[in-house]
Amino acid sequence: MQAALDSDLSIDPLGPLLDTLVAPVAVLDPSLRLTYMNAAFRELFGPVVHTDSPLLALGDAGEFLVDAIERARVAEGPVALRGQFLPVRADQILPADLFVAPAPAEGCHLLEIHARTVEPTATAQVSHSLRGLAHEVKNPLAGLRGAAQLLKRRLPDPDQAKLADLIIAEADRLGALTDRLLQPGGKPHLSVLNLHEVVERARALIVAEAAPELALERDYDPSLPNLFGVADHLLQLLLNLLRNAMQAGAKSILVRTRAVHGALIGERAVRLALRLDVIDDGPGVPDELRETMFLPLVSGRVGGSGLGLALAQEIAREHSGQLTCRSRPGRTVFSLTLPVETAHLPGANERDTHGS
Repeated sequence: MQAALDSDLSIDPLGPLLDTLVAPVAVLDPSLRLTYMNAAFRELFGPVVHTDSPLLALGDAGEFLVDAIERARVAEGPVALRGQFLPVRADQILPADLFVAPAPAEGCHLLEIHARTVEPTATAQVSHSLRGLAHEVKNPLAGLRGAAQLLKRRLPDPDQAKLADLIIAEADRLGALTDRLLQPGGKPHLSVLNLHEVVERARALIVAEAAPELALERDYDPSLPNLFGVADHLLQLLLNLLRNAMQAGAKSILVRTRAVHGALIGERAVRLALRLDVIDDGPGVPDELRETMFLPLVSGRVGGSGLGLALAQEIAREHSGQLTCRSRPGRTVFSLTLPVETAHLPGANERDTHGS
C-alpha cells in the first residue's frame, strides 16, 4: 500500500482501495491538516474528525500523533512506533503500532494505525492463575475479616484497635480484588488520587509485617500532581515490589518519587510523568532471571508463585505506564513510570473527582 502511495498517483484514485483496509489511514498536509481519511480512521475517532480538520482537533490523540509526525520529519523518512498507547477518546485507550511516512506531495505525511494486543499469552496466564487463586482464598478471607472484627471489640488499646482496622481494610481490599478476578472484563473505575497517599498506605502495611531491623525510608517530591488511576491496583503493585525486596533479604528499602518532564514510556514520549522508585540493598536479581522476571510463573525464590512481578507489570500497563528494573548486588531499583494523562484511560468518564 505504501509503495502505491510513493508513485505519482494522487490520493483520490486510491480512496476506494484504502477504504477497504481494516487499519485506520490518514494523509496530512504540511500544516498537519487532514486531507484524507479512510473509513476505518473516521470510525476510530468518530464525529470530531472531518476533512481539513487540524490534527490537534483530535484532542489528546492529536497531540500524540503530532509528536509521531515530528519524529518522521526529523528522521526525514518512515518511522515505526511500536507498542504505543493511543488515547483515542475519553473512554478508550488503543494499544497500537504507528507508522508515519512521507506522502507523494511535498511536506505531506501518511499515517497508519495498527491495533495490537499487548502480550496476550502472558496476560492470559496471569489471569488464569489468579482466578484459580481467588477461588481458594475467598472463604478464608471472609473468616479472617470476621475474626478481626471480633478482636477489635475486645481490644482496650486504641493502637491495637487500629491494627485490627488495618486487617479489616485489607480483607475488604483483597475481597474486592478476588471479585474482580472472578468476574473479569469490567472497566476499571478510575479516581483522582495522590500517589503519596498510596505509598503511605503500602508503607503502613509493610511496617506492620516487617522485621524491626528493616529500614523503610522515603524520599518524596512534594510537587507531584494528582493523577487518575485505580488506587487499590497501584497499592497492590507497590506491595508486591516491597515484599519482593523484603523476601530477597534487603535490610534497607527506599521509596522515591519524582516528576519527569519529557519522559519516554516504551517508545512513547509524554510531556509529564510520575516516577516511583523502589530501591533496596538486597543481593540483586540473578542474571538468569533478568530477561524473564516480568513473565508469569517465573520466580527466583523457592516456593514463590512467580505472579507478583507479572501482576505488577499488568497493573502498570493498565495505567498506560511501565515497570522496569535495574539491578546489581547491593542495589536494585524497580521504577514505575506513569503518564499524568491517565485520565483518558478506559473508565475515566466514570471517575470520582473527589479522590480515592
